[in-house]
Amino acid sequence: GVIIDAKQGYIVTNNHVVSGGQEIAVKLSDGRALPAQLVGSDSLTDVALLRVKADKLTQIEFGDSSRLRVGDSVVAIGNPFGLGGTVTSGIVSALGRSGLNIEGYEDFIQTDASINPGNSGGALMTLDGRLAGLNTAILAPSGGNVGIGFAVPSNMIKAVVAQLIQHGRVERGQLGVSIQDLTPDLAQAMRVSQTGGAVVAAVSAGSPAEKAGLKPRDVIVAVNNQSIRDSAELRNTIGLTPVGTEVQLKLLRDGKPMAVTATIGRAPAPAPQAQPS
Repeated sequence: GVIIDAKQGYIVTNNHVVSGGQEIAVKLSDGRALPAQLVGSDSLTDVALLRVKADKLTQIEFGDSSRLRVGDSVVAIGNPFGLGGTVTSGIVSALGRSGLNIEGYEDFIQTDASINPGNSGGALMTLDGRLAGLNTAILAPSGGNVGIGFAVPSNMIKAVVAQLIQHGRVERGQLGVSIQDLTPDLAQAMRVSQTGGAVVAAVSAGSPAEKAGLKPRDVIVAVNNQSIRDSAELRNTIGLTPVGTEVQLKLLRDGKPMAVTATIGRAPAPAPQAQPS
């Protein structure tokens, strides 16, 4: 876990680290063991927020994960195989990894810093000591590190934590559209020169998208001036935007640029799933 607010005692970790726990204890590097309260958790991003009552805590400062570049140096902190506090170094291998079926909302930082079982919930840090991400998962055919680890980016963590503090859960936003990636073949068929974006395949009746005037075949290329690479990035951006927020959508319609304003609606809660016994 990572202390993100020393005054309030907030600690962020992975949902899968604390899920199902009846009691949670936090052990600090100075040897103190503290009971922790689960403020809230979100399985779809694998982020959980804890709170402890203690003084003389030291917090980490958030970095801006949108400023990371492939090749940047990072260090991973954790407790691999129960050995205790361990630091490993590496680089950012890739950004925006999705489609791994690890979480519902994926925008992973990939790194070759050694991440092993027990590193989950630990900090992935830039060399200036700021939080770049939260170590979450590895591809490990042998059960150990092979140089492919993944971290939830800090900007996603901040968005989730803000909602967990306010609501105890994440209230996901939605536009009410079905979307797909703008592939080269699709761009050619639609006579669009844009190389990135999300294509609107369908618009739900009565949805925020319909009220904003979105139509099928529109290509959404930016949300609040933040460029959209593909459908996964649009889903992440809208899903973590607070319900009721107005956003400006830049899009291409019949190849011509335009902008519309939409008010984010509330996505339906996911249906409960049976858990393995």
